[in-house]
Amino acid sequence: MSPGESAARRTRTDESMADETSTGTTHFGDRTVPLDEKQGLVDDVFRSVARRYDLMNDLMSAGLHRAWKDAMVSALKPTKTRPFHHLDVAGGTGDVAFRVLDEAGPAAHVTVFDINPDMLAVGRERAGAQYGSRATFVEGNAEVLPFPEKSFDAYTIAFGIRNVPRIDAALAEAHRVLKTGGRFLCLEFSKPDIPGFDTIYDAYSFNVIPRIGKAVTGDAESYRYLVESIRRFPTPGLFADMIEEAGFRRVTHRPMTGGIVRLHSGWKI
Repeated sequence: MSPGESAARRTRTDESMADETSTGTTHFGDRTVPLDEKQGLVDDVFRSVARRYDLMNDLMSAGLHRAWKDAMVSALKPTKTRPFHHLDVAGGTGDVAFRVLDEAGPAAHVTVFDINPDMLAVGRERAGAQYGSRATFVEGNAEVLPFPEKSFDAYTIAFGIRNVPRIDAALAEAHRVLKTGGRFLCLEFSKPDIPGFDTIYDAYSFNVIPRIGKAVTGDAESYRYLVESIRRFPTPGLFADMIEEAGFRRVTHRPMTGGIVRLHSGWKI
């Protein structure tokens, strides 16, 4: 794709998002819904699949989600020598939080934040005595974080930002609660950048993943939504612009596994 084509695509996506905001609507997969209704619909999706969420991640990605999350925590480089206060958003089951605690020093603490109580219940059970008081589980909305300014050394969100109705509000809140020098890291699905791979990926996503969801959780529709939501997420360039507009600097995005996942990074300077 030429630079001109890339810019044109980003402009169309930007205009589409602006149109949705001005009309009070947003997307829920391929459906257009009132902006204020999306969060409830997303909650229903994750309430339905909470107990099998991590198993489904393994099956859908052939275990690759573990490597992607490992890469994010490796990029984070949590300190081992001093207190480290970390916020993991949309991470109810603790998958990323526990990785951070394993890599950080004994003075580290992670706040696991999620809007869905069913996901948080799974995370609390998994934390058990191994992580104890080093992990705190808090229910709430990423668009309105219940924490003071400059509370955290780092903020992560893995495969959750696309489910937030007002992404710009969530990014602004991430910037607000980070300390100066703090880092924002976001793992999110993207479109493959290898010619021909996108066709195979689409066929797998729309035909295989909902069937796996049906077999494992009894819920095909939730996984059909998750696939559709990936296609509606802003392009990497546009999302990078949104991160910068929230106040972050040194913003980058790195493709993984042929571009089906991107690791987005920004710093509060």
